[in-house]
Amino acid sequence: MTTPTHAGPSSLGYLVFEAKDLVRWQQFAVDILGVHAQPETTERVLGLRIDHHAQRLRIERGERDDLIAAGWELDTEDELAALVAHMRRAGIAVEPGNDELALGRRVKQLFHCTDPNDLRHEFYFGPATAPMSEPFHSRVLKSHFVAGRLGVGHFVAAAKSKTATHRFYSEVLGLRVSDYIKGEVAPGGPVLDATFYHTATGRHHSAAMAEIPSPKKIHHFMLEVGDMNDVGLAYHRCLKADVPVMMGLGHHPNDDMFSFYAVTPSGFGVEIGWGGAVIDDARWTVRTYSRLSDWGHEMAHH
Repeated sequence: MTTPTHAGPSSLGYLVFEAKDLVRWQQFAVDILGVHAQPETTERVLGLRIDHHAQRLRIERGERDDLIAAGWELDTEDELAALVAHMRRAGIAVEPGNDELALGRRVKQLFHCTDPNDLRHEFYFGPATAPMSEPFHSRVLKSHFVAGRLGVGHFVAAAKSKTATHRFYSEVLGLRVSDYIKGEVAPGGPVLDATFYHTATGRHHSAAMAEIPSPKKIHHFMLEVGDMNDVGLAYHRCLKADVPVMMGLGHHPNDDMFSFYAVTPSGFGVEIGWGGAVIDDARWTVRTYSRLSDWGHEMAHH
């Protein structure tokens, strides 16, 4: 494997989705997930907070109902320039984002490119933070979201080619392999062959990918909470509000996370989790796991 000649991203800073129904998304995000909607939300754009950053999730009105961009944070302008130079040397067409795009993403400067799965990746530094007079507030959370230096959470991409996607994530983007899972999702069911990647700040995975048949670019994204009760409370809110559950409560062996998966208004999944591992590269051993879950995470039958 080629060793990157640049500092990779420090975290997955934000996610951008496109959705047909922003009203349903706002209700789902605020009342079920417990995020904080920005007051400047419009009929075209829904901006969402999970911590002191001004925007971690952005949902734009459109037909795709999918993830349309992943935003990778670099700590300095020099690190951003080094990553862009490295990607261009690797033959990737990286374009600068204009002032309007940077303003919408709530960052100082950014560049973007497209990966082998036609998913757009954005690279930036200088995220805007919310004023101290507007602290993060959730209507429903008992605790808080685990974000900050660890970033927004993670996403799992539906890869067209495992080889091409792995090269992009590891050699081009500079993410580090955390581990692998190869095994049946359920007894007698399809075999999952997934690779998990982390950034410099060490959330067990900020991205993962598997060759899975999917009409969407992702299987799910994940938000982590600071109290395991908030996982159970979110699960209860889903049942009470008739929000479809994709996979029930369970525990993953690789990232040590207790979680469940709900279906978003756009049809892909969201994982609400607690207790995720943080990697220290000096002490971490890459392993291959034969099971997606130690227990639970039963697939829902609709």
